[in-house]
Amino acid sequence: MTHSQPPLKQTPLHATHLGHKARMVPFGGWDMPVEYSGITDEHMAVRTRAGLFDVSHMGEIEIAGADALAAVQKFSSNDASRLAVGQIHYSALTTPQGTFVDDLLVYRMADDHFLLVVNASNIEKDYAWIRSQVEEFADAPAVNNSQRYALLALQGPLAAEVLQTLTAVDLAAIKYYWFENGEIAGVRGMISRTGYTGEDGFEVFVPPAQAPHVWQAILQAGASAGVVPAGLGARDTLRLEASMRLFGNDMDETTTVLEAGLGWIVGWKKETFNGADVLRAQKAGGVERTLVGLEMIDRAIARHGYPVIVDGQAVGTVTSGTQTPFLKKAIAMAYVPTAVAQPDRQVHVEVRGRLAAARIVPMPFYKRPRS
Repeated sequence: MTHSQPPLKQTPLHATHLGHKARMVPFGGWDMPVEYSGITDEHMAVRTRAGLFDVSHMGEIEIAGADALAAVQKFSSNDASRLAVGQIHYSALTTPQGTFVDDLLVYRMADDHFLLVVNASNIEKDYAWIRSQVEEFADAPAVNNSQRYALLALQGPLAAEVLQTLTAVDLAAIKYYWFENGEIAGVRGMISRTGYTGEDGFEVFVPPAQAPHVWQAILQAGASAGVVPAGLGARDTLRLEASMRLFGNDMDETTTVLEAGLGWIVGWKKETFNGADVLRAQKAGGVERTLVGLEMIDRAIARHGYPVIVDGQAVGTVTSGTQTPFLKKAIAMAYVPTAVAQPDRQVHVEVRGRLAAARIVPMPFYKRPRS
């Protein structure tokens, strides 16, 4: 007996990507563009000019009601009470063990209304988890509104200059991790100063039916500045240069928030939240393993799953690795015992049966210059 796979889902920009002759690949159940002109070209465009990504496959779950804040405080590691209306923060959906159900962005839309942006491949899992967590609250209904939003990301040093030509919203007044409502290319939407590339940039929420119009308007507005469409391939190399974790690679339901080096997204002053006891114990006593940055010394690329070797013993595992187009060196992230995690310590990575030397380096690998 054979089991047929469900058809891949398509974003509202699917036909647009085919029109740009993008190379499409399955990703998290979606048919997504991995590259247009080439990963290196798109990566460099984002670092030096700007690139436009379709991230409409991401999920949007909303919680509104008198108990919305209390509900978010329970299932999210960060402290949502510190968010002003119009502000955003990065957080984790945590299990009782302090590990990741997912990572997410939390938008405070109103005092009693939150928008949660979650990973595409986890939408159904996250929605089920959140619904199970809000059952105890009388007025905190959770709704999966992913079909209501298309999401475009314009990233790069020229992003503000290009996008400003299409909106009356004062983009310079939007601080990092804040958002504003307004029109973009004549379409009512929301603009947030967020991204996943390490560059300045914006993420634009618009109705799905209007997404192709906004996409084309941004590319036309940015044509003279060299703005290009960019795919998931460049998005992955960009986020790795910036040391941004990827769920499923660098963190999952077996890794805690502190092991992933993300203690800064824990609201330590909150009375409690899922996994609080475990994370507080790890904060007090330390973790046994931790995520570190690696820079390859030998000519080799460390890929996800490759063993990290110390004194002839496999002690850890690479979670993400690539040859970076901008830094022009091979980098990786890996879990190793905390006792090994010393800056400049030399380790080896087993690459296709051969030991390649690497050294532990601080993260982030890349940090954009601040003007």
